[in-house]
Amino acid sequence: MELSDVSADLTEVLFTEEQIHAKIAELCRAIEADYAGERVLLVGVLRGAVMVMADLARELKLHIDMDWMAVSSYGAGTQSSGVVRILKDLDSDLHGRKVLIVEDIIDSGLTLSWLKKNLQARGAESVEICALLRKPEAAKVQVDVKYIGFEIPNAFVVGYGLDYAEKYRNLRGIGVLAPHIYA
Repeated sequence: MELSDVSADLTEVLFTEEQIHAKIAELCRAIEADYAGERVLLVGVLRGAVMVMADLARELKLHIDMDWMAVSSYGAGTQSSGVVRILKDLDSDLHGRKVLIVEDIIDSGLTLSWLKKNLQARGAESVEICALLRKPEAAKVQVDVKYIGFEIPNAFVVGYGLDYAEKYRNLRGIGVLAPHIYA
């Protein structure tokens, strides 16, 4: 779906498909340099990271393994409490593995901080993070992120895997959702 198909639902287009693909290529060159000669396990965080993971995996010029996790943090309202439930766990053994968590967006950092510690505790040799988007203003905890695509304002964004009520995930770009849609 094109951003123009839902232009009335967006206040602003942040990134086009071309800008996203260029950034993913840039991230992949850095990942390839850091993991040259290594076999890295990409761990995608469902559901939002599906698009990022697919494009990252296709762009990488190294052998990789892929696995998926689904986690949910819950608390009062829509705010993450940092208390995490694993909804779908990994199928891979992490002992001695170099793991790269692939995320669509880092908001508060609470869930991602927990996830990184959890994977390290499973015996991974290393655990790094690659995120397409980060909202620095929304951070509640500092998370060391090795590969960051774009820093964005603290706005409600959709597209390229990011959703509102399961809509907009299939947009080819990323835009700011108009408040009248979710208010």
